Formats: sequence, C-alpha cells, structure tokens
Amino acid sequence: MGLFQFRTLCLCLLLVFEICSARNEYVGKIYPGFQTSHSERADNAGLFLLSNNSAFALSFYTALDVKLFLLVVIHLGSSKVIWTANRGLLIDNSDKFVFDNQGNVFLERGDGVVWSTNTTGKSAKFMELQDSGNLVLFAENNRILWQSFSHPTDTLLPGQVFQEGMRLKSFPKNNNLSHYLAFNSGDVVLYAGYATPQIYWSISNDSRKTNNSVSGSVNSLSLMSNTWNFYDRDGSLLWQLVFSDYNGTDALWAAILGSDGSISFYNLQKGKGVTPEATKIPQDSCSIPEPCGPYYVCYFDNWCQCPTPLSSDNCKPQTVSTCNSSQSSVELLYVGERLTYFALGFVQPLLKSNLNACQEACLASCSCLVLFYEKSSRKCFLFDEIGSLQRSSEGSPGYFSYMKVPVSGDGRPTNARRMEKKHILSIVFIAIATVVVVLGLLYVGFWYYHRRKGLLEYSEEISEEDNFLNSLSGMPARFSYSDLCQATRNFTSKVGQGGFGSVYLGVLPDGTRLAVKKLEGIGQGKKEFRAEVTIIGSIHHVHLVKLKGFCAEGSHRLLVYEFMGKQSLDKWIFKNKKGGRLLDWDTRFNIAVGTAKGLAYLHEECEVKIIHCDIKPENVLLDDNYVAKVSDFGLAKLMNREQSLVYTTLRGTRGYLAPEWITNYAISEKSDVYSYGMVLLEIIGGRKNYDPEENLEKAYFPVYASKLLEAGKLTEIFDSTLEIDENDERVSTAIKVALWCIQDEMHLRPSMTKVVQMLEGLSAVPSPPTFSQLSSHSSFYKWSTEEASSSGLLDFSDVLMSDVRLSGPR
Repeated sequence: MGLFQFRTLCLCLLLVFEICSARNEYVGKIYPGFQTSHSERADNAGLFLLSNNSAFALSFYTALDVKLFLLVVIHLGSSKVIWTANRGLLIDNSDKFVFDNQGNVFLERGDGVVWSTNTTGKSAKFMELQDSGNLVLFAENNRILWQSFSHPTDTLLPGQVFQEGMRLKSFPKNNNLSHYLAFNSGDVVLYAGYATPQIYWSISNDSRKTNNSVSGSVNSLSLMSNTWNFYDRDGSLLWQLVFSDYNGTDALWAAILGSDGSISFYNLQKGKGVTPEATKIPQDSCSIPEPCGPYYVCYFDNWCQCPTPLSSDNCKPQTVSTCNSSQSSVELLYVGERLTYFALGFVQPLLKSNLNACQEACLASCSCLVLFYEKSSRKCFLFDEIGSLQRSSEGSPGYFSYMKVPVSGDGRPTNARRMEKKHILSIVFIAIATVVVVLGLLYVGFWYYHRRKGLLEYSEEISEEDNFLNSLSGMPARFSYSDLCQATRNFTSKVGQGGFGSVYLGVLPDGTRLAVKKLEGIGQGKKEFRAEVTIIGSIHHVHLVKLKGFCAEGSHRLLVYEFMGKQSLDKWIFKNKKGGRLLDWDTRFNIAVGTAKGLAYLHEECEVKIIHCDIKPENVLLDDNYVAKVSDFGLAKLMNREQSLVYTTLRGTRGYLAPEWITNYAISEKSDVYSYGMVLLEIIGGRKNYDPEENLEKAYFPVYASKLLEAGKLTEIFDSTLEIDENDERVSTAIKVALWCIQDEMHLRPSMTKVVQMLEGLSAVPSPPTFSQLSSHSSFYKWSTEEASSSGLLDFSDVLMSDVRLSGPR
C-alpha cells in the first residue's frame, strides 16, 4: 500500500469517527477541540456527555421558550436538573459548547461568552462527568482545575462539600425574588434577595438538629446518607439534621432550594415520580418570605388573609419613600396588631422606646416603608421592603405594624379620610340595623299575638266540635287516630282521591276491610265533615255507601266507609288496554236501576233533600256481588224540603254537568238527573260520552244515540260486546230514559223516582223529543217562563208525560 493510499484511509476513518461522535453522546470524558450545539444533538434530546454509570448527563435543556436552551447536568432517572451553567443567559439552537485547545471550556452566544470555566492556558487535558454527578475539568496528573460541585446552583448532592464562599440560589419567583443559602458569621442561613437581604432561617436556631447544646462556627456542610451534616473549621461534626427515616445505601439524596424559598429533600433513585420528604427547611410554610404575597397575613399553614385596613386596595397599597419627597407628604397607615414577621428574629431593633418615637423614626428615615413595634419589650424595627406577614403564636403579644403611604391631594391623610368614611358608614349601618331590629320585633310580636289568638279560637272550635259530635245520637262508631294509622299501615295503601281528601285501604284486627277517607285542609273540610257525619251517618240505604265510623281527634278528620270490593263502575264498562272482563247486560241494567234508586232516596226520601252534584261512573261503587252504591254524596249541596231551586258555585265533572251549571242558572235535583242520564248512556254504550278517536258523527255519543233511536237502530247504540235480545223491552226503555234525562231544559227531565218507575216497568216511557220537537219545546218553555202566572212556573214535562200510566210490575 502506497503512502498516499494510507493517508486516504486514515482520513476516511477520521471522518467516520467524527460523524459517529456527532451523532452519539460521549461517555465519561471529552477532550480539547470538542465543540457541539443543540442543533447537532437535537436527535439525542440534547445529551452529549454521559457519566460512566449512565446516571447523569451533560445536556442542552429546553427552557420555557422552546427556542432557548440551558446547559445543565441532569439526573436521567428522575429528570431532575442538579446543576446549571447559564441560568440568566440562555442560548439558541446554533450556539456552541466549546472545549478549546487552550484548555478553556465555555458556552458562546453569538460573538460573546455567557459561561466559562476561566481556565485558559492552564493545560486542561479532559473534562469528565463523574458517577457522583460532578462535572470536573482535569489538568495533568488528574489535578482538578474546575468542578461543578464548587459552583453549585440550587442543588446539593452526596459527596459535595458546601463551604464558606459558596451559595445556593433558587430560581426566581414570579416577582423576580430569589432565595439564597449561604454562610453568615459562622452560621448557615437562608435569606430573601431583597435590596436589603432578609434572613428567615439559620441552622443555629433550628431545634431539630442533633447536639443542640453544642455551639460553634460552621465552616462546611454535606449530605451523608439521610442526614445533613455541619462541620467546623477542623472538620469536626457540629450538628446533624435527619431529614428522612430511610437510610439505605441505595438512596441518592438531593437537597434542592425551591423557588418558594424552602429546601426539600429528594431520593432521586425513586425515578420521575419522586416526591419530597416530609421534612423541609424551614418546616413551617408561613416562615418563608412570601407564602402568600407581600402584606398578606399567613396563618394555619399557608392560609392567607389581607389585613382589613389594606383590603380596599386588594393588599397592594401605594407605598412611598421620603427620600425624594418631604416628610409632610406621607403618613403612617395602621396595618394591624398581634402580627409578626419572619426576619424579626434575625435583626437588631433600631431603638427601644415608645410607639410615637418608633413612628417618628420611620417618618424621618427615607428608606423606612414598614415598622414593627412590640409594646412589652419597646423594640422598634424598620424595614425598607417586606414579604408576607404572620399571625403571632398563642401566648405571644406580637407586634403593632404601620406602613408609610402618601397623603391625599386635599392635604388630609389618606388614613384619616378612610377612618372618617368608615366611621360614617358604621353610624349609617347601626341606624339601619336598629330600625330593622325594631320593625322585626314589632312584626314578631304582632305575629305571635295573632297566632296565639288564632290557636285559642281554633282550640275552642275543635273542643266545641268534639262536644257536638259526642252529643249526637245514633252516630257511627268513633275511631281513634292511632287505630286508623294501624289499620291503614300509616296511610300507605292509597286506593282513590276524593273531593276533599285521599282514600286509603284499611283492615281492622278482625279482618274487616274499610275505606278510610282522610280530609286534607281543616279550613276547607270542617263544615263538610260535619255535613257528612251528621247527615250521612243517619242515612241507610242499600244503594248508598254506608258510613261505618269517623275520627275527630284535634285537627284530624277522617271518615270510615264500608269497603267496596269491585271498586268503581268505570273499571267494568269501558274497554281498556289491560283487557279486563266487562259486565253483561243484565248486570249493567241492575246497576243502572240501583244507582237510580240511590239518587231517588237522596232527592225525595231523606229528611233533607240532597243533591249529589257529581254523578259519574267513578262515584258509583260496586260490592262483591256487583250491587251499585252511590258514593261521595256527603259533600253534596243540602237543601230544605221546601226548596226546589238553589244557586251554588260550580262543582262536578266535565262531561256530566247539566247545562244550568254552565249558564249559572239555579240548580235542583234535576241536575243530578242529567248526570245520571249521561252515566246511563255510558252503561248502555260501553264508551265515554265524548270519544275524539271516533269519527265526527259518532264522537258525541248522546247525539249519535238519538239519531239511531229515530232510525230504529237500537242495537247499534249498545256496546258491541253485549249479547242483546231485541225483544227485551228493557233495551228500548233504558235508551229512552237516558235521552229523557239529558234534555237541556231541566223541566223536561223526569224525577229520579219516575226514572226508577220507568226502568222497573211501573210507568210507560214515551219517546223522547226529536231534534225538531226539542227545539219547539225549548222555545215554548222560554216563552212560558217569561209569561208565567203567579201560580208558578209551567212544568213542560207534565205536558209531555201526561199520558204516562202506572202499571203493575213486570
């Protein structure tokens, strides 16, 4: 092989090595002449130098702005950054990390340098990232020229000696405030980086350290297993602070100074989900400079509250210095008392005197913005800037605090104007509150008086009513309220809803079933209750539901009826989706007759005439043998025997109301006759009187039935499910009676006694008026009522039914 060929081969091998080096991170060491940038390492997440154990890496780290980068040493397992080169001066994608041939290592940005080891001309041989996380620059004979452990940022690692001249600096908070760990006169302290630094912790004052009785000057400190050790100048151990219960050798501890000002301890071996230990420095969250924000009061482990005098400014008062203005342009605003401040334990008071002298000292000092004064010790402290305040501990008197604020434009102190305004508002509030309280007391007294009076009157009424009920002869059985609660299982089995209350199923101890009606609303149902008990209690008829008892205890009003096993008629004549059994014609006819007899008894055989006012299938109940009984007549309109007409308010059910209800004419028992006629038609047809699902001709059943009667098509009127014998005279009788009962003019309707006679065949049934006849009759009736003589109204039903003759039973 010739010399030229050999040189060519060497050049190719060198190029291959350079390309591979550019694409892969170096392990352990890099040498002079090395340089790289983020753009060259982007495919490798910015990494370009690994420790031999692959635990740590030197890398370009993306900042908040993704186009800017930091040079950092990072722990790969936990992704925690443990050292930063250029914290304040970020670089872009093409800026270089350079290890030049003169032995200097630096980070360039454009034409300038943002970080350097400053080792030019010191014969640096290589840079190594050690397994401890220490980045070290070596000269010949492995002499250390520079190391990251001697230039810490915000993190300490095991084996790293932190000694005088070094400091940790946190990343700044939102307000650009950084916190520092440093040495101070033989002590290790944490301080806030205000214009005048303010200490908030020292190891000498921390009671958690071991050997607390030993004193001395700290010269260095380091992490050792699960403790933080503090040494004097001779290297002797002064104190230890144990920060974790775990002391295993596999742990890799790191102490990190956070942006909030506290030092937390992490075991980096726990990986990316690592959380800090419970022990931190300082331990109390309110003991750091700004847990809440300037001027807020921190208490109860980081609860924040703005002092009342500052709340109107959202805890952002307009502070002012007198260095560039006269003393007369400012005043002192009272902030509060029983306060304390984190720095008070680490500074000496300016003077010891009274509060006035302390205030004068603050006003005279152009740098004073806030003062703290302790009355018991007469100590006065002045500060040019403060963070968060704290509430003093129990048993401690705390400090009075004032802050310097500008005087208003009118020459009056801002605080004085605020206090005056507050005083006026207080007076107005007290005056309004007094008026409201007086009016409230008057209202309560007035309400109490009327309520007491009402209760007394109500009690007297109840007592009077109870005595009244006890004095009645022949009354039904009287039940106690507890008996009815037990019988109805606390009113859980509801079987219906009446006009004035709900109906519940009850069972007596002997097995007798009852229907218990519970009146709801004593103001509305009391009179009706008396009516039902006094009137219905004396009524006994086979076709009327029997009242078996009642309850009248205090405000409780209940009626106890016999229980009707087959419930109401509507469940047995109308087709339903459940496909229940419908009644045959014989049973239906007997129900129609029984209902008519019950109404006839109410109208003409009772001591007082009773108008039911709400006849409908739901109020016709059936016993176990399908015997019809009229219910809910206790709430009917009562009339004297001499009365034939009465005016009353509208009640009843739509579809069954007689026309006189709608036109506000006087009503009589003939109103019940009309409702009965509608029910009788529904019994015959097995359908509702109005069915919108039918065609227009059949929708309103009374008109349709009348037309079929005129046409002689009687069987088409009846329920199609019924087996009808056309020779059965009851068929035509029932239809004619129903149509007579629903005449618009009440005097054309027969009485219920006449209805019973016609249904039972004791009286002939003439054909009801056709539509043309009905029109002429109505006109004649109207004319007759206008020309009526003193002998009384002309009853046209007598004319139409003059040929009715009594006949024997069929």
